[in-house]
Amino acid sequence: MRGTEIEDLLRRLAPQVLGAVVRRYGHFDAAEEAAQEALLAAATQWPEEGVPDNPLGWLITVASRRLTDLLRAEQARRRREDTVARWAPPGERPAPAADEPPPETDDTLILLFMCCHPALSPASQIALTLRAVGGLTTREIARAFLVPEATMTRRISRAKERIKDSGIPFRMPRGAERAGRLGAVLHVLYLIFNEGYASTSGPSLYRGELSAEAIRLARMVHHVLPDDGEVAGLLALMLLTDARRPARTGPDGELIPMAEQDRGLWDAGHIAEGVALVTAALPRGVPGPYQLQAAIAAVHDEAPSAETTDWPQITALYELLMRISDNPMVRLNHAVAVAMARGPQAGLDLLGELVADERIAEDHRLHAVRAHLLEMAGDRVAAREAYEAAARRTAGLPQQRYLHSRAARLEDGP
Repeated sequence: MRGTEIEDLLRRLAPQVLGAVVRRYGHFDAAEEAAQEALLAAATQWPEEGVPDNPLGWLITVASRRLTDLLRAEQARRRREDTVARWAPPGERPAPAADEPPPETDDTLILLFMCCHPALSPASQIALTLRAVGGLTTREIARAFLVPEATMTRRISRAKERIKDSGIPFRMPRGAERAGRLGAVLHVLYLIFNEGYASTSGPSLYRGELSAEAIRLARMVHHVLPDDGEVAGLLALMLLTDARRPARTGPDGELIPMAEQDRGLWDAGHIAEGVALVTAALPRGVPGPYQLQAAIAAVHDEAPSAETTDWPQITALYELLMRISDNPMVRLNHAVAVAMARGPQAGLDLLGELVADERIAEDHRLHAVRAHLLEMAGDRVAAREAYEAAARRTAGLPQQRYLHSRAARLEDGP
């Protein structure tokens, strides 16, 4: 197995290892440290020694042994070595042997709901889950929240302490308790998917392992809550969006905008499943934001070409979405839809209202959209300046290259 394949395997197994260790021993913070050390050991040993027959069992064994060492050291410092048995439930099995099969259950979904406990603020719920379940680095999470990395480090540390101090049982919540955490869970999965589909930094446009993990987790939640319209809507949105991934990049990894993509490369299976999910969910009651976004994605995916896209319908759907979601990205996408339906100046007028919104004023996407609409309106000089401004504001290399190339096309004038 190659190094990149081992990295992908470790990323997929990381939340399962953490979940298994937390289930067995508790101590979320120490369990995460032990799981990280097990993953590091695997990353060091497996390329040289080979991947074991039971990689999950191997990781759980190493993490369990490391956690035992950590707990014993903690007790030694407190001079309470004789209380070691109290750190695990009575009758708990010892750490499994390296060749013992891993448990049949995947604890990732329980871990997901645990990270979204009401003892944590919404921002901390999302940050901790992205770290523990999604495998994002603290820097990536900070970028997603538009805060300094040091701030996010403190936020995640405080969240771990709250989990530790709360004594939260490691089990799937039920009834009203589960309903109370569901909104945060769905938002977390949405952010994980977005980071995978359009990476905020690095050399690649997307990170397929993250978007695939978000879809896997959304399927698990949908299996538990099959009648929840927003759960179905989020899964549909992910599938309908991910369906376009094969056509988003060219041979050299360059970004290809939707209007120029080969729609024959889109994943027809994902599209059919996503359309079926959102079609079944919409009649159940007042649609939520994920259902509306999925409906918009379905209109895009079902259009045989960019020219035949039903922009008036997309505009109307965004206007419904704006009534229930005060989100600058929704307003930005609405401006694009208006421009496509009514002309570029109509979209530019709406963008003027967004410039004063500090949540998006420095986001490269606002400047990129403005550049595109200025180019549509024939103002090549202003469009070039806006493309360059957008390129300066993104850390993603494919986005930078695309925006610079758009600016270069306009450099010599008409």
